[in-house]
Amino acid sequence: MDDSMAQPPLAAWKTVAAVVCAVLLGLLFLISGVWKITDPYRAATLMTQALVPHALSLPAAIGFGVGETFAAVLLLVPRYRRWGAWLTALMLVAFLAYFTIFYAQLRGQDCNCFPWVKRAVGPEFFLGDAVMLFMAIVAGWWARPSAGMRTAAIVLGAVAVFAFASFGIHAARQTGVRAPDSVTVDGRPFSLQQGRVFLYFFDPECAHCDLAARRMAKYNWGDTAVLVVPTAQPQFTGQFLQSTGLRALVTYDLAPLRQVFSFVSGPYAVALENGRQKVGLGSFEGDEPEATLRGLGFVY
Repeated sequence: MDDSMAQPPLAAWKTVAAVVCAVLLGLLFLISGVWKITDPYRAATLMTQALVPHALSLPAAIGFGVGETFAAVLLLVPRYRRWGAWLTALMLVAFLAYFTIFYAQLRGQDCNCFPWVKRAVGPEFFLGDAVMLFMAIVAGWWARPSAGMRTAAIVLGAVAVFAFASFGIHAARQTGVRAPDSVTVDGRPFSLQQGRVFLYFFDPECAHCDLAARRMAKYNWGDTAVLVVPTAQPQFTGQFLQSTGLRALVTYDLAPLRQVFSFVSGPYAVALENGRQKVGLGSFEGDEPEATLRGLGFVY
C-alpha cells in the first residue's frame, strides 16, 4: 500500500514547519559542506585548532564536507527528507558530544563549523546546536517516509567524487604555489625567490600562536630565513617576538601574501624553497611542525 494512503494526512502547520526547518537546515549544511569540500586545507586547519589530531584533520574535513553536503541534498529533496533529517541530527549529536568532551580546553575559542558564522564555544554555542537539532527532528518526524536507496547512493557517490576531485586540485597547488617576488622588511625589499624561507602568520593576542612561537624558538633553523607576518594588532609584533624568544624578521605585507596563500587565521605557516611553496602548515601540536620541517631540511 502507498505510504501516503497508509498514514493520515498531517495538519497543514506541521507540514509547513517541517518544510521550513528542512530548507533552512539544508541550505546551512549545503554551504558548510561545499565550503569544506572546495577548501579542504583551510577546513583542516580549523579542525586542528579544535583539537582534532593533525593526522585526522584533513580526512575529517573531507569526510564532514561530504556528509554535510549529502545530508543537505537529502533535506532539500522531499523524497529523501526524512533520511536527510536523521543524518543531520546524527551529525549534530556528534558535534555536541565532541564539544562537551573538550569543553574545558575549547571554551571561549572561535568555532568556525559553518563559514561566515562566528561562534565562540560556550553556552550560546550549545543552545544554537540544540536549536538546529530540534529543527532536524521536526523536519524528520513530520516528513513522509523516504524511499529510493539506489538513487540516494548515486547522489552520495557524486558528492564523494566531487570532494576527491577538489582535494586533488588543492593537493597539487599545495606543493607548487609561487610566492610573490619580495616583501618589505625594515623598509627594504626582501626576496622570497632564493633559498629557504619560513613564513609564519600569527595574531599577537592568540594563545595558540604564542605557544607555537615559543616552541619554534627552540628549533635549529640553520640557513632558513624566518619571517613573521602579523594578521592583526601589528603594533604588538615586537612584544610578541620578545616574549616568545622567536628570532625572526618582520614583514607587514599581509595582503599580497594572503592573496597567494589561503588560510583562515593563525597560527599558519608556509615553507618556501626558491620561491615555491613546499608545504602549508596548519598544525602546531605534538611533533608538528618540527617533523615536517625537519623532513624538508628547513630545521636541523
